[in-house]
Amino acid sequence: MHRFLITALAGAALMAASATQAAETPEAPAHDWSFTGLFGTYDRDALRRGFQVYKEVCSSCHAMKRVAYRNLGSIGFSGGEIAEIAAEYEVEDGPDEDGEMFFRPARPADRFVSPFENEAAARAANGGAYPLDLSLIVKAREGGADYIRALLVGYRDEPPEGFELNVGMYYNDYFPGHQIAMPAPMVEDQVEYEDGTPATIEQMAEDVTVFMTWAASPEMEARKNMGISVLIFLVVLTGMLYALKRQIWSDVH
Repeated sequence: MHRFLITALAGAALMAASATQAAETPEAPAHDWSFTGLFGTYDRDALRRGFQVYKEVCSSCHAMKRVAYRNLGSIGFSGGEIAEIAAEYEVEDGPDEDGEMFFRPARPADRFVSPFENEAAARAANGGAYPLDLSLIVKAREGGADYIRALLVGYRDEPPEGFELNVGMYYNDYFPGHQIAMPAPMVEDQVEYEDGTPATIEQMAEDVTVFMTWAASPEMEARKNMGISVLIFLVVLTGMLYALKRQIWSDVH
């Protein structure tokens, strides 16, 4: 009984601490995304810019193992561009005729090459913290795209007065508990957009969030189109059935 009471009190304290932490963490503000709503679609320009941000900023730490280079064709890249992008990386292949593994330039069919060989190497390079794979990050985080964007723009150079920041941690307005191991990944004009769009932190955060949303749900547009087609079919079918019903019962009335 005594042990049960201690366990219950500890659990209650943990729940109270979690509730307090949640209350102190502001909810990510809703953003106006092109892909929301029944007729929403991905902004192709934003997708290309977002891939550029991922490639030049995020990919040095974060993998996207579920995305293949050839998938970039669906966001507007040509076959030649995809082959050129893939060839910038090397993947292990084999065995060859001698039974040895070897490295070759990546091909469009290969998945995005990870920045680290394994989790241990990733942790060693990041002070013990493990950089998450970003393939499904939008689905994995409550708040989805709104939260990811808010997190990227929510860093502060200094924590609020009275807030005790642990060594090696960084303050973020929207991260639970406000302490995050990842330093602010973006600075103004960190990339040079090919279309001339100013590379502000807010713009880069928005663009890379669009790209990560697409990576997590590349089938979204096809799914919405199918849903719209089904709705149109049901409306037409309902009209036909109603007309048939009136025809059948016309003699009765």
